[in-house]
Amino acid sequence: MVSEIKVKLSKKNTLYIPKFMTEGLKIKGGDTVKLRLEGSKIIIEPVQDPFDLAIKGSKFAKTTFEEFERESEELQDEVFEDA
Repeated sequence: MVSEIKVKLSKKNTLYIPKFMTEGLKIKGGDTVKLRLEGSKIIIEPVQDPFDLAIKGSKFAKTTFEEFERESEELQDEVFEDA
């Protein structure tokens, strides 16, 4: 489903995402999103918190704390590499 709406940037280039879109993406204030520029489009993708995933996600493998920490750091490096 494609939903679209026109919004204006504030004077400080702040963009407010309409509630129906944040609800559709299951994101809220304080969550991390990834922005990607594709031509003249800005793509916004939610970034799942690795700790929430570990606590709430389905369990499919066993891992040590050290392995989890290493994976978490690698994911953070990937997500924030251009920040």
